[in-house]
Amino acid sequence: MFDPDTAPRLFGCPVGVDFPAAVLRGLETRLEGSPPEAWARVTLFVNTRRMARRLRDLFDAGPPRLLPRIRMLTDLDDLLPGGGLPPAGSALKRRLELVNLTQRLIARETHIAPTTAGFDLADSLASLMDEMQGEGVSADRIAELDVSDQSGHWERAQQFFGIAQTYINSMSDAPDPEARQRETVLRLADHWATSPPADPVLVIGSTGSRGTTQLLMQAVARLPQGAVILPGFDFDMPHVWDHMARNDMGEDHPQFRFLKLAQMLDMSPADITPWSDDTAPSPPRNRLVSLALRPAPVTDAWRSEGPALTDLDTATANVTLIEADTPRAEAIAIALRLRAAAETGQRAALITPDRMLTRQVTAALDRWNILPDDSAGTPLHLSPPGRFLRHVAQLFGRPLDAEALLTLLKHPLTHTGADRNLHQRLTERLELRIRRDGLPYPDADGLARLAAKETADGIEDWAAWLGDTFCNQHVTGDVPLETWVTRHLALAEAIATGRIGTDTGGLWQKKAGQKAQAAMTSLAEHAQHGGALSAADYSALVDGILQQEEVRDRDAPHPTIMIWGTLEARVQGAELVILAGLNDGTWPEAPKPDPWLNRKMRFDAGLLLPERRIGLSAHDFQQAIAAPEVWLTRAIRSDDAETVPSRWMNRLQNLVSGLPGGTDIWDAMRTRGKTWLDHGRQLDAAPDTPKAPRPAPCPPVSARPRRLTVTEIQTLIRDPYAIYAKHVLRLRALNPLVQSPDALLRGILSHDVMERFVKATLDDPALLRADTLLAQASSVLQQDVPWPAARALWFARFQRAADWIVATEQTRQMRATPTLFEEQAVGRLTLSSIKTTLEGRADRIDVDADGAVILYDYKTGTPPSLDAQKHFDKQLLIEAAMIEEGAFDALGPRPVRGAQFIGIGSNPKAVDAPIEDEPPTKVLTELVSLLSSYLEGDKGYTSRRALEKERHSRDYDQLSRFGEWDISMDPVPEVLE
Repeated sequence: MFDPDTAPRLFGCPVGVDFPAAVLRGLETRLEGSPPEAWARVTLFVNTRRMARRLRDLFDAGPPRLLPRIRMLTDLDDLLPGGGLPPAGSALKRRLELVNLTQRLIARETHIAPTTAGFDLADSLASLMDEMQGEGVSADRIAELDVSDQSGHWERAQQFFGIAQTYINSMSDAPDPEARQRETVLRLADHWATSPPADPVLVIGSTGSRGTTQLLMQAVARLPQGAVILPGFDFDMPHVWDHMARNDMGEDHPQFRFLKLAQMLDMSPADITPWSDDTAPSPPRNRLVSLALRPAPVTDAWRSEGPALTDLDTATANVTLIEADTPRAEAIAIALRLRAAAETGQRAALITPDRMLTRQVTAALDRWNILPDDSAGTPLHLSPPGRFLRHVAQLFGRPLDAEALLTLLKHPLTHTGADRNLHQRLTERLELRIRRDGLPYPDADGLARLAAKETADGIEDWAAWLGDTFCNQHVTGDVPLETWVTRHLALAEAIATGRIGTDTGGLWQKKAGQKAQAAMTSLAEHAQHGGALSAADYSALVDGILQQEEVRDRDAPHPTIMIWGTLEARVQGAELVILAGLNDGTWPEAPKPDPWLNRKMRFDAGLLLPERRIGLSAHDFQQAIAAPEVWLTRAIRSDDAETVPSRWMNRLQNLVSGLPGGTDIWDAMRTRGKTWLDHGRQLDAAPDTPKAPRPAPCPPVSARPRRLTVTEIQTLIRDPYAIYAKHVLRLRALNPLVQSPDALLRGILSHDVMERFVKATLDDPALLRADTLLAQASSVLQQDVPWPAARALWFARFQRAADWIVATEQTRQMRATPTLFEEQAVGRLTLSSIKTTLEGRADRIDVDADGAVILYDYKTGTPPSLDAQKHFDKQLLIEAAMIEEGAFDALGPRPVRGAQFIGIGSNPKAVDAPIEDEPPTKVLTELVSLLSSYLEGDKGYTSRRALEKERHSRDYDQLSRFGEWDISMDPVPEVLE
């Protein structure tokens, strides 16, 4: 294939060329006239499996010929004389052992790091070990660095480096993959130096950014029939190479790795020749981008070389700029363009490191049933089996609550062994029952109690299965990893199998299930190396293991619509390339913080510098922007704040805008993008609909309520619509699954405390003391308030009010004797004139020596004022009228001497009801008038008629479409049939 030559061979393909196709055309040129078997003697080393598949597809397209050997860069074992090295050790085993060693060090040296940092430090240390072995840097070399350490950080870091080196030295029988690969390359290079292969060997597609890969590329380039073919080589910057070489700068430049490779081969980048006669889709654009990306110290070339770029119109003719308001608008515009490409058969690729954006684009394409070919797939921890395993692992870390239980019960993999439909139906019943009756922390007895209230077939046996399977899984303390894995898998399979299933259903099925099973099986095989972990640590470990795997979608993707990561984009070709997410921090990504070494220390040790990744991203950008048609997209704002354009976008805009006519050209790019953004807005635009009026529904009289409670009268006055929704539509607000310490619960418990306290003083008047009250409060709060912060806060409020409550209670008991409490003080009054029944329950009823009654109502908030009681909060006044009418069977008709609200909140106070101004006869007359008005067909139930404060939210605000109207608008009655 090549003429005999002792000089290394480096070839390049221009930026923007379809690299695999160019490689094939170069081979055809060099093998023209050769016998057919010459093709089979060629060995091609590629850096990604996608690249290997693309090459095979190109060969399959014809003409018929023998295939070259296509190998991965890591597939070298059979090339070594005597066979390869021992198999590499498991990465998972190494991680578990490092976690164990790190945690032991932290336990011994407690000052070195928090105990919770063991996992993160072990992962970071594993990454550093990979880099050290890949670059041939030992821990001893790092230890020799001249570091002025005054904080003690370096001393602590050295202890972890010692762990790394000790671990590396102990792995001769099963080396790390990185160490094994480097040793293999070194041995192969030595072998080839004395016994080079006679057949052609080519390395294609790699940039040589890692030390081990570069060693292999050097060895291949020096072979008699060896060559390295570089993707995206810039032939438009000859004099810049010398400047970069002299000043040893430009690590973040897209072409810097090619310079380093050439230097290691004692060559100049000027010696790199074209591999084929392929030309870039847009040479003017390549020259423009090359100039824009020059290293910062030589950007003065913009002034000297910029005016020579006279074909800016041609360079930017097929470039569109999208500057969307939000990431969603950006995703919609991209999806529209990809849909247009799919309709015309145009090969299109979306390239971005922003996985959230790619998911948004995929979701937008789904409306047209377009499934893009996503090279990254779906992270395993976000797949159904991954989520299921994570939810199950979380059961060990905390007491079971209703939300966690229902999350698992509703998971599509739960109870898939048999009777999945019955399980779903019973889950719905259970959720409604929990929301209605409350069971924030389910246990076996509580689940059985709720099941007994339902009539569904099989629910009691199903509830018993729930109690046995889900309850009492919380584990405290450290447990060996082997035990964790065994228990985790057993529980996961039991939940997936269900109550009467015979297998695990869909848990381990399909690609995601198979991948999850393989990950958990690997964890079980190496669990003996993990030591003892807490439940939280085990859950974090499982989450981290699942995050490292990805699942390719099992459905057939669209043949011409692709989503590529930046690595795939280097060696692929497309007619339309969309570079998305071009914001700083996304593309290029911000360097990850290094807890071990700063930049200077990395440089001195010979490790990779942070700018390396930026340089690789810059090369990806330069390669992709050279496609025949290009979109550059970004969102001006993220969810949090305004974004900053990518540095390459800034450079390109600054260069273009500074050239003659450049501002108009840049505006033309933006105008083309605005057209698609407008299309996206139209796609999501909803037709203008008139706002809802303020409702006042008028249901038929026969459907209106004839039974109300005393507390509902206040609701009828302030918000009649709530009565309509509750009694006519029969809608009830669902309670939360896990109850929070809200005002309603505080009121219920405060009533309970006061009732217990008062009953205790009746049995023993000597107990009418503050300490008795606080003892009752402590008992009730300890029993019924599982939130420590709320319990302490509510108890403190009782402490502040205790002396006042005791003093006023002494006065109350001197006036009358507490006789009836909430459970017994139930009254019912039928208003015969309007055929309506009124029901009420008093907090407390005292009876004096003359048989007269004094009514009390406890308030944890501020008691209503006298005016509020006269017009709105008529609860005590109505109850007083009911007592005088004999509505309370336990009392019979009695005169009411007084009524009072007792405020037992932070600022305790008592407010008397205006009995004298609002006598029972007047109250009943007004009540009958009020209720009878709502028995007229044209009387509407107005929403939010007279709320105390407009900001108060109501259960039925969404139903009434509050927000489309406000209280300044007149209600619109609507007669309902």
